Amino acid sequence: MLELQAPTAYSPAKPWIEFAKNLGSQFAERRTDANENDRFVAENFADLKQHGFVSAGVPTELGGGGASYIEMCGVLRELAHHCSSTALAFAMHTHQVMIPVWRWRHQNAPMEGLLRRVAMEQIILLSSGGSDWLQGSGTATRVEGGFYINACKVFASGAPAGDLLMTSAVYDDPEAGSTVLHFAIPVHADGVKIDPVWHAMGMQGTGSHNILLSDVFVPDTAIALRRPQGKWHPLFHIISMLAMPLVYSVYVGVAEAARDLTVQLIQKRPEDNHICYLVGGIENELMAAKLALQHMITVADTSQPGFDTTNQIMMGRTLVARAVLNVVDLAMEATGGTAFYRSLGLEQLFRDAQAVRYHPLREGEQRRLAGQLALNWTIEAKD
Repeated sequence: MLELQAPTAYSPAKPWIEFAKNLGSQFAERRTDANENDRFVAENFADLKQHGFVSAGVPTELGGGGASYIEMCGVLRELAHHCSSTALAFAMHTHQVMIPVWRWRHQNAPMEGLLRRVAMEQIILLSSGGSDWLQGSGTATRVEGGFYINACKVFASGAPAGDLLMTSAVYDDPEAGSTVLHFAIPVHADGVKIDPVWHAMGMQGTGSHNILLSDVFVPDTAIALRRPQGKWHPLFHIISMLAMPLVYSVYVGVAEAARDLTVQLIQKRPEDNHICYLVGGIENELMAAKLALQHMITVADTSQPGFDTTNQIMMGRTLVARAVLNVVDLAMEATGGTAFYRSLGLEQLFRDAQAVRYHPLREGEQRRLAGQLALNWTIEAKD
């Protein structure tokens, strides 16, 4: 059982969270158009790139901004105050940066080339991990010198701005059996197509389209990892440890925005004991979300990957999700019927928050894993 520890001290080279706050006012002005027209927040991504946020988490010695992991969590949380979609889509790039940074620092993994590209070329990394997870998806067919990949990768947030897709496919290895191959594919390579299907309940501006891969050639030299399908692998403990606190920082930011807007609206009204009771509930739930998120971030910043760490992170993920949903539900109730109007902005935050349900591990599988570890039973993974 891991104990809560104080995060390591850091001295940021630049005030990245303050920079994010300054950009946020511009992002907020564009938010309505993106949401109402299912339009990707391209201008916001261009601003993030222009101001160095794309490579903020890359170490300075590799040409990046040198922002710490903790600070990048804060950046995403701040961005969510202004535009949920920008924050969530950018979180998918950010975790694909912070994972190789961690591996470069702690495992001496050969990540320097990728990180220098992010810093020098300001490339955007896309992830298909949430839809693939342990099972992987798509097929890899052996050909001379490599594989042909055919797949439909769903929920690829930030797809319109992406440069490199970090993904996987399943190879029916005649000796090892079903094997998941991990690799990166340039988004503009032959056989890669973005299918603009993202017309969603919330987070409409994330551009989380499908990416279709049709006989895309991946050479043997580009295969970064091979692992048994459906089994926990050390890489997924690293992903769980680092990606989830970044992603869930966004949702706490959404909850904070909903709370602030609710208080702003209600303060203009006559005092009412029932409304006061509802707002007190919001305060409690938001505190629960923030405490759970802080625990996740602390564990990620001070721990080593493994089942104990993954369990702590995923329990935090469940607690944050519950509390965030309670915040936006109470916010709608406390504000009353006017909250139903889109012009107010609260119903958009309510809808954006619903996506908190869907990132792995969802609560059922999280509870199953926690139970297996508590009982010291065999750990089995299911998608």
